[in-house]
Amino acid sequence: MKLLIVESPAKAKTISKYLNNEYTVKASVGHIRDLPKSNKKALDIPGGFIPHYEISKGKEKVVAEIKKLAQKADEVILATDPDREGEAIAWHIAEAVGLKDPQRVVFHEITKDAVQNAMKHPRTIDLDLKESQEARRVLDRLVGYDLSGLIWKKLRYGLSAGRVQSPALRIIVEREREIRAFVPEIYFVLSALVKKSTGEGDPFLLTATKNSKTKEDAESILEYVKKNNWFVADITEREAVRKPKAPFRTSTLQQAASSRLGFAPSRTMGLAQRLYESGYITYMRTDSTTLSKTAIAEAQETIKKEYGKEFIGKGAFEAKAKSAQEAHEGIRPTSVAARNLGADEAQKKLYELIRARTLASQMADAKVLSMKLIARAGDNEDIPTFSVNGSRTLFPGWFLADPASRGEDVELPNVAKGDALSLIEINSEEKRTEPPYRYSEAGLVKELEKRGIGRPSTYASIIKTIQDREYVEKEGKALKPTDTGEIVSEFLEKYFEKYISDSFTSEMEDTLDSVAEGTTTYKKTLTDFYGPFTKDVDSKKDIEKITNLGDAPEEFTCPKCGSSMIIKLSKSGKFMSCSRFPDCDGARTIDGEELKGPEKTGEACPECGNDLVERDGKYGRFISCSTYPKCKYIKKDLELEKENSTGIACPVCNNGYMAEKRGRYGVFYACTNYPKCKHAIKTRPTGNICTYPREDKGGKPCGALMMEGTKTIPERCSDKSCPNHFPHKLEEDASQYKKSL
Repeated sequence: MKLLIVESPAKAKTISKYLNNEYTVKASVGHIRDLPKSNKKALDIPGGFIPHYEISKGKEKVVAEIKKLAQKADEVILATDPDREGEAIAWHIAEAVGLKDPQRVVFHEITKDAVQNAMKHPRTIDLDLKESQEARRVLDRLVGYDLSGLIWKKLRYGLSAGRVQSPALRIIVEREREIRAFVPEIYFVLSALVKKSTGEGDPFLLTATKNSKTKEDAESILEYVKKNNWFVADITEREAVRKPKAPFRTSTLQQAASSRLGFAPSRTMGLAQRLYESGYITYMRTDSTTLSKTAIAEAQETIKKEYGKEFIGKGAFEAKAKSAQEAHEGIRPTSVAARNLGADEAQKKLYELIRARTLASQMADAKVLSMKLIARAGDNEDIPTFSVNGSRTLFPGWFLADPASRGEDVELPNVAKGDALSLIEINSEEKRTEPPYRYSEAGLVKELEKRGIGRPSTYASIIKTIQDREYVEKEGKALKPTDTGEIVSEFLEKYFEKYISDSFTSEMEDTLDSVAEGTTTYKKTLTDFYGPFTKDVDSKKDIEKITNLGDAPEEFTCPKCGSSMIIKLSKSGKFMSCSRFPDCDGARTIDGEELKGPEKTGEACPECGNDLVERDGKYGRFISCSTYPKCKYIKKDLELEKENSTGIACPVCNNGYMAEKRGRYGVFYACTNYPKCKHAIKTRPTGNICTYPREDKGGKPCGALMMEGTKTIPERCSDKSCPNHFPHKLEEDASQYKKSL
């Protein structure tokens, strides 16, 4: 028997089809080992930063199965993802299972030819790549553990800091300060709708080349131009070439998917992972923009068929990043000819985006005639001219494949200098100068890449982490720091500015790249960093705990005793507290509304006998034990549960009902017997039970609740481990099975 180990069950299923049953393909389901939570157990720092790994919770069964199969196998090949993290996972599997000389292969795309070709060229595990990933993991642990411990003591328990997340947070906070410091100025913009006096062509809009500072100036100009004749004062034309954009790499894919499809970077990477595992695109973690000769030839053939021979371009792009990662091509379809995917709508949208960019990258330059038209009314030189920039497409080139990347162009009529124009309408609009925009997720990815913070494969997790920690929240598409996020960032900027600076973070990424290249070592990298870092942390241990964030506005006095108030930080953000606390517990929200403290209900706690009190919580008022968190009893609001209950019995405890709840990530459905029964699902249950025959249950029905799905998939299983959790995959497999027959 021959054994091939991959990361994902979906990838295992796809690859098995291409190996003619020569190999048993088993998935590790991602990482199988990690560092323990305690740094004392995790790292032997004096011994040279030696990590002590343990099997990840829930992975014991997977490891045991792999070990059993490996003992029976004549040959074991590790085929985890083709990047540093994949190399580290391969090493962990070898160590945990006890493989002596495992072979390693990488698949940059999951196609029959690529898989079979890769299997002919096995190698050993690249220990430099593994040590680079290990150094990154240990470095993040050292920074996070020491800084977080200090923040807990000096700010508030439960807060944390990260090596790359903290610089990203700082960038967002700095932009917020710029916005607050911005002082807007009023100005007036004049715009005129005109057309050729001969009546030919469509009307077009002109804008004054100089804004008016006062309303009086604007009205004076309006009065003048309405009375005078309009004409074309000047027109300039210039032929310009618009070159196609390079194929996607990780960061540009995240940016384009965010701005054009509205996908968060983490969602984009999840969808791309599934497309890769299904064999539709090449590996999606790459800094390269080059394409293979085979891919270019296929793209050119497709261009010839779909658009014509004259649209084929040169199609050569160099790798963009300073240290392009291990996947040697840009992100592209494994076959640009493929259009009918057995995938969900979101995957199809992302695939079409990748396909359009790939084809466009191999197409001829677009040629446009750039035009600038200047018009004026009368001959008074003190009256501003009006202008418009536009263009006319002479040869569409790559615009045909990827029109959305073209941007907006104004098509102008055919006019000449001196032509008379007719004024249709003219307006004056009062405006204010705008502060800098907050970063969108796409904008932050671009900024992180520009500053060298993190690497493309980490951008999605960086943005997700600062949102999960509630340091940043989204307002529409914009990222805004929370009160907690600002305070954490201010603390780090004040006491640890060096470690969250652009230069330090970027240089550390370069050092980690050097470990991957074998030009420096794991131990030296960590030793050079940790010595000075621990000294800096130790030197800050005597600073006073930050409980006072400044005086509250004078108009807000304590609602209980009338004293002045100060600003403090709670789990929910900033609030105003009486300056006499703890003698007086008067408090207000940061907006000035009175915050009521716990109020006795007159009832005793059924678990410990102390008073029950009503409290303000993140999601409203609730009743709990007065000794919370020592006693964690929370009284259920039976009326509210009755109102929100779906009436569908909980399949786990058979004693409660599934009710609508609200948490930090929005609405979900959970058992009314919480916390005794913690069964919860994402969307509303339909009342049906999943009857899918489970292999892990000996062919018996799954038995989990079915929940609402999408327009195309009315319901799906709520159990993530059930294949019926992804019904579209089952339909795809059934379709492929029918084709094979």
